[in-house]
Amino acid sequence: MNEKLIRLAERRERLVAQAAAQRMAVAQSIEPWRQPLARADQGLAALRYIKGHPAWIVGGVVLLLGVLRPVRVGKWLTRGWATWQLVQKLRGR
Repeated sequence: MNEKLIRLAERRERLVAQAAAQRMAVAQSIEPWRQPLARADQGLAALRYIKGHPAWIVGGVVLLLGVLRPVRVGKWLTRGWATWQLVQKLRGR
């Protein structure tokens, strides 16, 4: 029984060392992707924020329109409000 336990302990040691070597290999192979994946994650976070706060986008567009063409802002606000209401009705809110 003692010999079996020794063999199991040696096998466990080899497997632990092999797992550590595999973790290092995976970490090295993933390293070039770390920066692009971080940027993609930031982009997804920005999209989630925008999806959660659509009024900011509407406000930004209205502000931009107000700076570019003050005369047409009322017309675009009316269209935007009608579109907003239509979307809300289609969503069932």
